[in-house]
Amino acid sequence: MKKILFPTDFSESATNAFVHALEFAKIVNAELILLHTFEIPVYDSQFFPENYAVIYSSIELAKFEMFKDEIPKLRTIAMERNLEDIVIKHRLMDGDLIYNLKNAVEEDNVDFVIMGTSGVSDWTKFFLGSNTNSVISEVKVPVLCIPADAKFKKIKTIGFTTRYREKDKAELRKVLDIARKTNAKVKSLYVKTSSSDVSDVTVKEWENEFANENVEFLVLPSDEVKETILDFILYKDIDVLTTITHKRSFFESIFESSFTQKIAKEVSVPVLVMHET
Repeated sequence: MKKILFPTDFSESATNAFVHALEFAKIVNAELILLHTFEIPVYDSQFFPENYAVIYSSIELAKFEMFKDEIPKLRTIAMERNLEDIVIKHRLMDGDLIYNLKNAVEEDNVDFVIMGTSGVSDWTKFFLGSNTNSVISEVKVPVLCIPADAKFKKIKTIGFTTRYREKDKAELRKVLDIARKTNAKVKSLYVKTSSSDVSDVTVKEWENEFANENVEFLVLPSDEVKETILDFILYKDIDVLTTITHKRSFFESIFESSFTQKIAKEVSVPVLVMHET
């Protein structure tokens, strides 16, 4: 059985993402591990010499009580969607979210991370961040990011962006495996710029190699890469967009604020970020 780590702060956007996490767990036959983290404020012990420990204990207790109160609400959502059979486990950890998330992935042998994003600031925080504070740079498993207003619907079409590198084939096969489980079609996009170095022969080789799979290869000539990806999402009815962490600079350009704002406002599709293997 696969394992999905779902970090939550029990906000509205996280609760919306929980529905996606439940449905995805059903598709890939996985269990969910709910992760809630909190940071204890730093106090100067010289000002609180006697009740220093009491302050920390009370904060931890309050967080535990909140955690305990919120879990039944999520279980109710699972029951309402007839998904109460999905195994749900819990982790309550104090400290930095990214640090705890990375540790949880390693300790629990997690296969996927699914998380909600409430706006452009969240996208910037999680995708761009610093080299050490970014989920994408720190977590080496696929991350499915759910915009706050992306309501779950049956996955019929999965978009896959590629540059026709040999190593992209392994990620495409993973996506095709997911697609088979939900009877979805995969539409692969390559934006061919004026400086492109991908030959027609390479494209044809891919088409031949994946001829027996439910995948369509699209090569769109344009020097406006980001806008072409946006049009691809809009006009090809993409339900989930898959991208691979190529060069960090390219990835950052895709998720810079203005473009992300367009995705969030105009299309609101979940983004599945794959890692190079």
